[in-house]
Amino acid sequence: MTDHQRVPVGVRFKEAGKIYYFDAGEHDLDVGNYVVVETSHGLEIGRVVIAPAQVLASEIKESLRPIVRVAAPEDLERSRELKERAKEHLREAKRRAADAGLDMQVQSGEYNLDGSQITFYFTAPDRVDFRGLVRELSSQFGAKVQMLQVGERDRAKLLDGYDVCGQRLCCASWQTAFPAVSIKMAKEQDLPLNPQKISGVCGRLYCCLTFEHEAYRELRGQMPKVGAMVSTPAGEAKVNSVNVMKKTVTLWLTEQHQLMEMPAAELQMQYGLTVRPVELVEQIEAPLRNGTPAPDAQARAAAPDAAPASPGDRRQAVETALDVGDSPQKRRRRGRRGGRNRRGGSPPQA
Repeated sequence: MTDHQRVPVGVRFKEAGKIYYFDAGEHDLDVGNYVVVETSHGLEIGRVVIAPAQVLASEIKESLRPIVRVAAPEDLERSRELKERAKEHLREAKRRAADAGLDMQVQSGEYNLDGSQITFYFTAPDRVDFRGLVRELSSQFGAKVQMLQVGERDRAKLLDGYDVCGQRLCCASWQTAFPAVSIKMAKEQDLPLNPQKISGVCGRLYCCLTFEHEAYRELRGQMPKVGAMVSTPAGEAKVNSVNVMKKTVTLWLTEQHQLMEMPAAELQMQYGLTVRPVELVEQIEAPLRNGTPAPDAQARAAAPDAAPASPGDRRQAVETALDVGDSPQKRRRRGRRGGRNRRGGSPPQA
């Protein structure tokens, strides 16, 4: 069959597992149908989750294995029997591993459709030499035994369960891949940084920390940073805290020595997204409020016949007004230099 005649269909083998694509060929399939396919573990039963009409053949670049057949009632019944058998053999595998003194925890096992191979998933802190265990189990079960080591997140996905939210684990119910989670996400959402309070049953950070991360980042971008000094109608204030959910900002009024809470939208209406720094208010706006012209205005008043200041001159005047001034060390150095010049130079003329 040529590539342009392929009919890709998405098949999933577990409830929240990865989707694999196969070639439906002449089979008329729809979402929800069970099919028998050939995998690396042998024949397995999967469920169609993406119908052929929902997939573009040009988007699938890799070669596709054909679907063997549509699953018959006998196939489904055999699959249920093999699941029960795998549970019994799982208990035996755990006992044998403990008797052998292996530092490993066998978590789950599953048979392929023809019962020729059973795959056990286990967790271990380090690498484990389980070759002797595999030989014993293969001889006892009369099937090929495969041991696969998984991480803590995969262990939780295999075992399933409920978390403190009262819902089934996301990874076991609908989440097909594990997102990258960092402690920075919990910090940006004002959550306690105690690992015991923000970790799931797998012992890792909650995957749900990523669900609202972008929303929190967008909201925080519209608020001033904690610790910033701002100017308000009530006077100078320091940003004490921000409440992202309530969209409010708590300010500490430095002159009144009290807290004031105000909506972030009101703060944006007054000052925009970039809050005015206190230095700008002290150097530029304070003289205007007191009736004193700003520094650049005083210079223009002293020279009324001078040409209007250019934009570059006005920018330089603002930068000069915003300068916090020279340090005492610089002033002392200039004074000493001036003193030496006066002492070494000629006396002033009468």
